[in-house]
Amino acid sequence: MTSETLEIDGTPFTGVRLRTEHTTLLLIQGKKANLGCAYFSLGPADKLGDRFAIVTGVKSFDEMLEARVVAVSNTAALCGVKPEMTGREALLRMERN
Repeated sequence: MTSETLEIDGTPFTGVRLRTEHTTLLLIQGKKANLGCAYFSLGPADKLGDRFAIVTGVKSFDEMLEARVVAVSNTAALCGVKPEMTGREALLRMERN
């Protein structure tokens, strides 16, 4: 597992990369916001009330920020996060609201 600090529009986030035998899991996390690759499931996020959005077809943190959100947790939706917005927009909305 590796992690790195990311700054997105002046807001600090942590990018986490976890390699498995067949793929790499990607997660960008703020104090309140979470943006994950398609490997993640929203069930636990909904159960726990976490702000979480999912993007697909990504292989880097930069790609995650540009990709369109395909699914959001209930709490993320309450922050105004919607499918089709970019990962960048979703992260900032979840973190700032």
